[in-house]
This record gives sequence, C-alpha cells and structure tokens, in this order.
Amino acid sequence: MKLTAGCTDCLISRVEYESRLCIDDPLRVSEIVDACRNLLGRIIADPVPAPVIASRVHRLAYRMIGDDDPYRSLKKGNNEDAAAVCREVRGDLSTFRDLALASVIGNTLDYGSKAHTVTDNFVGFFRREFAAGLTVDDTAAIEGHTSRVVYLADNCGEIVFDSLFADYLKKSGSHVTFAVRGAPILNDATMEDAVALGLDRRVDLLTPNTDGIAELGLNRDLAPPALADALDRATLVIAKGMANYESLSDDRDLPPVAYLMSVKCGPIGADIGIPVGSRVALLCE
Repeated sequence: MKLTAGCTDCLISRVEYESRLCIDDPLRVSEIVDACRNLLGRIIADPVPAPVIASRVHRLAYRMIGDDDPYRSLKKGNNEDAAAVCREVRGDLSTFRDLALASVIGNTLDYGSKAHTVTDNFVGFFRREFAAGLTVDDTAAIEGHTSRVVYLADNCGEIVFDSLFADYLKKSGSHVTFAVRGAPILNDATMEDAVALGLDRRVDLLTPNTDGIAELGLNRDLAPPALADALDRATLVIAKGMANYESLSDDRDLPPVAYLMSVKCGPIGADIGIPVGSRVALLCE
C-alpha cells in the first residue's frame, strides 16, 4: 500500500508527538517537524510501500531529537498495562479465535496516532471489546494454515498478547518464527522487549526484521537471511498492525497472510472496505 494524501498529516503529527516526548523547546520541535515535512515532500512519490517512506522520516526525526528511543517510557507502560490485563483474562483465552482476538485488541495500544486515542482503563476496555468480537473474522480459515508460521509483531503492550498466541500455536504443533523490529521505532517491539518476555525460549526462532535499522513493517530488502528463509518456507504469515498491512498488501509473492489489527485510520479502512475502529482477522490467499 502506497502513502496517500491522508497519511501525511498523521505522519507529521507523530513526528511532533515524539519530538515533544523528549524536547521542551517549541522552536526546536518546529525545526524537527519542518525538516521532516521537507523530507516527506521530496520522497512522498517514491514507488515504495508507505512504511518505507515513514521509516525514513522517523529516522531523521530521531537523529534530530538526539534520542534513539523516544517512546521508551511509554513502551514500558504498555507492557505493564498488557501484563495486568493478561493476569485477569488469561484463563478465559482457550481457543485459536480467543488468542487472535486478544492480540487484535492489544493492537489498540498505539500512541501518537492522530486518529486514535489509547484508553485509560485498558482492563475494562479489553473485556468490552472481547465481548464485541471481530468485525472481520476469518480465524477458522486462518487456523488451517498454521503448520509453519512467521509472526510479524507490531507494538509493545500487544506483544504480551502475541506471546500468549505464540504459546498456543506452539502447543498446537506449529513451527513459529517471531519477528520484531531491528531497532527502536515508535512504540514497536524490539528484540529487547521480546527477550524480556522470554520469547527467545518460547518460539522456534526469534529474529529482528532488519539488521539494526529502524524500519516499520516488513521491508523484504532489509530482512535478515534467517527471516527471509522462514518466509520462503512458511505456510502462513501472521501480520500484526497497520504497518505490516501497508508493507505486504501489494506483495503477491507470499504465502497466505493473516492480517490481525485494529483499523485506526481512514486510508487503511478504505483499502480494506471497512470502517475505522474495526477489529480484523483477515486472511488473504
């Protein structure tokens, strides 16, 4: 999926948000925002998926901010919130659909999006959303493809639910490769976050999506050899979140892809044909 006109304001608002997380000087924040807007204007028409362009903009912002992980404290809070919910609801998660739905609800823990606000009472929110279910529910069909899974993670917080889903897949006989970001970008999960949850011991392969480059989604040109090999051998890709959707939705050289996400913006909702706020477990074969 290419960057649309509706994406630019959201991207720049994220740059401003992450700048303000680290910098109190409004003039310096404005300088960073202006530089990133200028870069975006030069590369917006490049024939690449939207996350490639967004990643370049965020990398410039991080260099100018002087902090390689502006969301550090928020990510810690994300994981603590998700862990608190898991302690309360884990006993209720017994089926493939339950775990998929929990991971989709976890995808709402996403800070800095112009069109999305994170709830303060995540436990109550989780219970309401779990009862409401999925807007698009292909979980029965998805489950039939889980012999060899590449699981593309997204945000901190939701990775706690992803780890429970990975446990379920393993106990059901799946071979699981679990991929996280190769360097901090937004509030996305990195190797440090995954290892802290013990995922290196819970899946068959834990791998970054790049060799140390901060990159949203999956840029297959930057994928380490182990991840590229896992994709070649996979029977299913589970792609969490909107950046992974944007990265893969136009890629026809893939096994079946299960997109698990909360739709938080108009362009992606329009691309799928569903309203913003939808909870999705969509299988594309």
